[in-house]
Amino acid sequence: MMNNVLAMAPIANNNYVAFTFFVGTMAMMAASVFFFFELSNVEKKWRTSVLVSGLITFIAAVHYYYMRGYNLDTGESPVFFRYVDWILTVPLMCVEFYLITKKAGAKIELLWKLIFASLVMLVTGYIGEAIYGNETQSWVWGFISSVAYFYIVYLIWFGDVAKLASNSGAAVAKAVKILAWFVLVGWAIYPIGYIAGTAGGLFGVRIFEGLSMDIVYNIGDAVNKIGFGLVIYALAKSEESSKLA
Repeated sequence: MMNNVLAMAPIANNNYVAFTFFVGTMAMMAASVFFFFELSNVEKKWRTSVLVSGLITFIAAVHYYYMRGYNLDTGESPVFFRYVDWILTVPLMCVEFYLITKKAGAKIELLWKLIFASLVMLVTGYIGEAIYGNETQSWVWGFISSVAYFYIVYLIWFGDVAKLASNSGAAVAKAVKILAWFVLVGWAIYPIGYIAGTAGGLFGVRIFEGLSMDIVYNIGDAVNKIGFGLVIYALAKSEESSKLA
């Protein structure tokens, strides 16, 4: 299989799933190059945040390259590769909230809360999709995953992150609000893919039948991972511009 992956098998014109993997690979790679090259063009205090953004898209680019090959070789959804990607990148996205609110007094406990909740969300999602994906009880694991997701939403919209952001200045508060919308709306794309791709559907009811889980996930990754980084980069540049004004 590895040889086939490295050989970059051709994509049929009607293979939209593989096409989104290819586009995802290129988009994540381009975003990584941009973030890494822009490190020297942002203030020192924002470089770690921009670096993390580049790491998120770089890790995703590598996984998307292999997911494309796996999908072409087997015709199956690369569940394992995708969750390895998420188990690395989603906690890093949570780290971004900690980094940008750290200057307002964010404590390390907040970071661990976000990371723990994200890991619960991902591990239970993987169990539901990889182990029980073809069984109706998959919705139970999806529900547990959703509880962890809504806990993250709570922390960002009403909890510690929101309170810290309100004391971090207008630019940081605006950036956190935009990132919060990414979590609320952008991350909500993923449950649609889960519901479409598992037998349990939504509380045991099959909806979104015929919708490709992988296409939904690929769109969600592009929107959220690249979008997160661009918001961080825009925050860094906006603060720089305000100082020059």
